[in-house]
Amino acid sequence: MAGRKSDFTLPMNTLDELFSSQAERDEAKLSKIRDIPLSEIDDFPDHPFKVREDEDMFQLVESIKEHGVITPATVRQKDDGRYELISGHRRKKACELAGFETLRCEVVELDRDEATILMVESNFQRSQILPSEKAYAYKMRLEAMKRQAGRPSKENGATVLPHLQGKKSREILAEESGESHEQVRKYIRLTYLVPELLEFVDEGKMKMRPAVELSYLNEDCQRDLVDEIDLNDCTPSHAQAIRMRKFFEEGKLTPESIQAIMSEEKPNQREKIVLRGERVRSLIPKDVPIDQTEEYVCKALEHYKKFLRNRAERDSR
Repeated sequence: MAGRKSDFTLPMNTLDELFSSQAERDEAKLSKIRDIPLSEIDDFPDHPFKVREDEDMFQLVESIKEHGVITPATVRQKDDGRYELISGHRRKKACELAGFETLRCEVVELDRDEATILMVESNFQRSQILPSEKAYAYKMRLEAMKRQAGRPSKENGATVLPHLQGKKSREILAEESGESHEQVRKYIRLTYLVPELLEFVDEGKMKMRPAVELSYLNEDCQRDLVDEIDLNDCTPSHAQAIRMRKFFEEGKLTPESIQAIMSEEKPNQREKIVLRGERVRSLIPKDVPIDQTEEYVCKALEHYKKFLRNRAERDSR
C-alpha cells in the first residue's frame, strides 16, 4: 500500500558496508592500526599470564628484529589518553628487548569487561599455560561475565545470567572454554592459595586435588603449611589435605596438628633425611665453599664410619 513504511530497517553500519567498497572497508580498518610508543602503552591490570624471557621469547625477539611485528597487538585507549594492552604482552616485551620504541597496534573500542574477555580468549591460544595463569584468567573472565549481565539473580547461591536462558555463568564459561563445570570451579579455587602453594602447583610438586582442599584454609594456616613443606621437602597428599581442611573447619588446625599430619609417612614415600642448615654449617670449616658442602659431609661420614668399624673390631678382640 502506498505510504506504508517498512517494518524492516537496516542499521546504519550495515548500510555503510553495503554501499562501500572492499578497499574502503580495508582502509577504515587500517586507520585503526598504528605504531604507538611503548612508553604510552600500559599492561592490562592484573594480567594473569606471565611473560617469560625464555627461549621462545628470544626467538620472537629475533623474528621481530628481522620482520617487525607481523600481527598487531590489540589495545584500547583510556580516558587519560594512554593505551591499555589487551593482547600482545609478549610482543611488547620482545620489542623492548629488541630496542624498538614503538609497537604496531590495532586500537579497538571496548569497555573493561569486553576487554577482559578478549584478553583471556587471546591468551588461551598459547601452547603452554600454567595452572595459576588459567586459574586467574577464569576468575577474571567469570567476574566480567557477571558484570556484563548487570545485576543477575541468584539461584541456589550461583549467579544466573538472564539473557543466557537461565544458565549459570560458570556453565557458560565451561562451555566456551571446553572445560567441565567442576574443572572450572577447581581452577578458580586455586586463586585462594598463597603464592608459595600456588607455585608448588605450577612446578608440578603438588597436584590439583590436594591444592583445592588446601584453598579452604585461611592464610595463616596455609603459611604454617608452607613452613612444614620447606622443612620436610614434601607436599601433602590428597588424604592429608582433606584432613587439614576438616580440622580447619572444626577450628582444630594448629601448627602442631599440621606438623603431625605432615610427619605421617605417605604410601610409597621414600624416607628423607633432613639436615638443619645452621647446625651442619657450624661444623664445617669456613674455608669450605657452599657448593662443596655435600662432598665435605660425605667424606666426614666415611671417616666416621671407618672409625666406628675399627672400634667395633677392637672391642670384639
